[in-house]
Amino acid sequence: MKHFLRSLTIVTAVAAAPSFAVAQTAPAPVAAATAASPQASAAVKELLDAMDVRKMMAASFAEMEKALPQMMRAQLTAVINADPGADAQKKKAALAKVEQVLPVASQAINRMFKDPALIDEMMVDIAPLYANNYTVAELKELTAFYRTPLGRKMLALSPRLSAESMAIGQRIVAPRLNGLMQEVMQSAQGK
Repeated sequence: MKHFLRSLTIVTAVAAAPSFAVAQTAPAPVAAATAASPQASAAVKELLDAMDVRKMMAASFAEMEKALPQMMRAQLTAVINADPGADAQKKKAALAKVEQVLPVASQAINRMFKDPALIDEMMVDIAPLYANNYTVAELKELTAFYRTPLGRKMLALSPRLSAESMAIGQRIVAPRLNGLMQEVMQSAQGK
């Protein structure tokens, strides 16, 4: 059980790694002192409306809801199977525990993604992000683009493309992580 909880913690950290990496490489939020001008705020509102950001976020969350259980299962399975200190019986028990816990974890994740306050909170910080990185003229150009058929197509495909890209990243990273986990566990047992 102790190993299972450690594995679950590791998988959760790995699953969050892409978000954490983006957060670490992203510039610090601009201070409130550089509040957007009324023109920029209006242009951002138009852009976000043209992008149908709320709908796009909801679609992205729905894609994540579908992808996360399988990603979590794959990562936990890799961690369990990589444990050199666990015999076949322990691995089988740990894998059974994963299958028992995964539906509960999935339901909790789904509840989080379905909370309307989540999108509201994100929108508060997204608007200044655009206002601080684009000029009013650029915001208007982006708005015009997202109102074109190609812009609409891009928006419609973005959630699925993001989910598929994330799955590709996980598929490519998982084998490397598996080897790394074996090294770390062997090193930890040697101490």
